[in-house]
Amino acid sequence: MSVTIMEEEVVIVGAGIGGLATAVALKRVGVRALVLERAAELRATGAALTLFPNAWLALDALGVADKLTALYAPIESEFVTDVKTKSTQQVLYASSGRRGPRPVHRKALLQALADELPSDTIRFSSKLTSIESEVEDGNRISVLGLEDGTIIKAKVVIGCDGVHSMVARRLKLNAPVHSGWCAVRGLSVYPEGHGRGCCTVQQYVDVSKRAGFVPLNDNEIYWFFVCKTPPKGKDIGSDQESIQREVIENLAKDFPMSYHDVVQHSDLSTLSWAPLLFRYPWDVVLGTLNTENITVVGDAMHPTTPDLGQGGGMALEDAVVLGRHLENLTGPDGKLRLVDVSQALGKYVGERRWRTAWIITASFLSGWIQQDGSGWWMKLLRDVFYKTILTKLSS
Repeated sequence: MSVTIMEEEVVIVGAGIGGLATAVALKRVGVRALVLERAAELRATGAALTLFPNAWLALDALGVADKLTALYAPIESEFVTDVKTKSTQQVLYASSGRRGPRPVHRKALLQALADELPSDTIRFSSKLTSIESEVEDGNRISVLGLEDGTIIKAKVVIGCDGVHSMVARRLKLNAPVHSGWCAVRGLSVYPEGHGRGCCTVQQYVDVSKRAGFVPLNDNEIYWFFVCKTPPKGKDIGSDQESIQREVIENLAKDFPMSYHDVVQHSDLSTLSWAPLLFRYPWDVVLGTLNTENITVVGDAMHPTTPDLGQGGGMALEDAVVLGRHLENLTGPDGKLRLVDVSQALGKYVGERRWRTAWIITASFLSGWIQQDGSGWWMKLLRDVFYKTILTKLSS
């Protein structure tokens, strides 16, 4: 049985937001990349996400922002209701024009990025099983083994393979840890329209619980529920229908009926239940984030809890910064000059290390402020969070 051996300038592992954005960023500076995706098609776990101004700036740089701003309305305000006291705070988002915060379908974002790439850029059903290195003509390259037996020799490898990244393990980064929280996410569909408008977020806070929803358009609403991880041995259900029932009848039983109605209208195929993982910020600051020809992007580098809504935005930022540092590193033959790549990857990591560590820290603390406690001092902290930090993120 013959073995297929390929040679590539750059291999990106993972066709999520970070992987596709990185491929687009490299294409814009004249560097071709092959993207390996283990799934058979673009994956969209999570249904939707909110992109804040920093993410839209990155999408502007990638040339795809206008495709999405034409489809999704900016968020103008958010209402935060304390489930126990019934008191409600309103947060007005500063007007930032087309760069204001907007919820988007995850699949639409992935497709917008994929449409910028040549049709042969993404290699689907390509599960990475091994990463080795060797020296060839005096330069270190990576040798990637795929599940189907294919061998790929790559000058540069960029891991965009998520929280459980094989590339991060190759760099000997410490594994992400459990935050102690879990999240349910889903997409609700109203064929006749939900009548809630498209510019307002509703959020509910309770002791050790937080939930909310945001309309994506006239017919669809993205919703979430975050709570402390159930005790060991307690199963909330192994199928989507059981998860939906657990949220309505148990986890969110004291929440308003308007929230129950949204959960009740869920497209069950979009429901997901997962623990929230993050990498300790000191592991990002002190860890090895690159070698001379390998680095990581997005959740592979800096997985974070979703409390600031910055996971997708950080991955998009990573892609733009990495593309900038790899610009002008190709010779007359269009191939990367490996002697310069190591320094470029080091500069990229140096630029991203502290910013992403700060986001991890701020996100974890904001989750604690929003969910963990109902005393007057915790309410005061929540007031400060919603009136300052969240408003600043939206501007």
